[in-house]
Amino acid sequence: MVVRRRRRTRGPTVNEFDLVLPAAVDIREVGMRDGLQLEAPVPLDAKLEMLEALVATGVRRIEATSFVSPRAVPALADADAVAAELSRWGDVHWSALVANPRGAVRAVDAGVADLEYVVSASDGHSRANAGRSTAEALGAVPEIAGLAHGAGGSLEVVIATAWDCPFDGRTPIGRTVDVARAAVTAGADQLCLGDTIGTTVPLRVVLLLDAVRRACPGTPVGVHFHDTRGTGQANALAAVQAGVTQLDSSVGGLGGCPFAPGASGNIATEELVYLLEESGVRTGLDLDAVLAAARVTEHAVGHELPSSLYRAGGRSVPRGDAVVGSTS
Repeated sequence: MVVRRRRRTRGPTVNEFDLVLPAAVDIREVGMRDGLQLEAPVPLDAKLEMLEALVATGVRRIEATSFVSPRAVPALADADAVAAELSRWGDVHWSALVANPRGAVRAVDAGVADLEYVVSASDGHSRANAGRSTAEALGAVPEIAGLAHGAGGSLEVVIATAWDCPFDGRTPIGRTVDVARAAVTAGADQLCLGDTIGTTVPLRVVLLLDAVRRACPGTPVGVHFHDTRGTGQANALAAVQAGVTQLDSSVGGLGGCPFAPGASGNIATEELVYLLEESGVRTGLDLDAVLAAARVTEHAVGHELPSSLYRAGGRSVPRGDAVVGSTS
């Protein structure tokens, strides 16, 4: 991909301000898994209230939980109990994250056949997150894919530290591309590129997306951004302009990775919905319902949520005549 920076010799025209955006995108809500994994354990009844509120937003895909060691992530120790309740809601594509083939067996046995499996592009994060190298993590993809496919489901490989690693530094594009190609060859149905510690910026987003899609033609590629350094929504817009239509977000901006120092804050679902809907891109989610779900979530976790839009109360509402003497 060649990025051209044009020198202006005249004023901008209308067309130069046009954004090339898709008509619609598909948002996956990850608050139930990524959002809660750093929190103190939330009671099952409160999680079910969160799920009820999230389903009411109109979201079509929800990552419900993670089948991982309860010692490693105690907040998700009730994965089987959560999975047992999912049938009460129709019209939602449920998925779960797994860390190894044992987790995949648990998920499939619990009735969740659409799986996500994390492979870190960097060895440093892979060893901290999964206790094995990137190559060893890739070695489990065929077995996990086989379990998912055998149950009538699919496997999405989420490439963590796709841009940067808290232990190894910047991840070379070629490294992430190699992981993506190996995952698809081993049976992954789709990919998701993760900005695990929230360090990337729009230019780096589109450069990596272009490289991965060239290496894996025909394979859907989604994105998972964190807003740790305030660039999450800008990165999401850049990805959408580059043709991505599958994005992860977390209600209230909740979440982060417990095995990556400084990995705070997923992009907030309500902020992503606001950004895209106000830009003419359909999400299928009702913003007011997402804000209501954020209130339920805030009550469940017992602390304020980081989302700026949630704190602002949603869209701006005119308040009548200005007060004389007020300041800007």
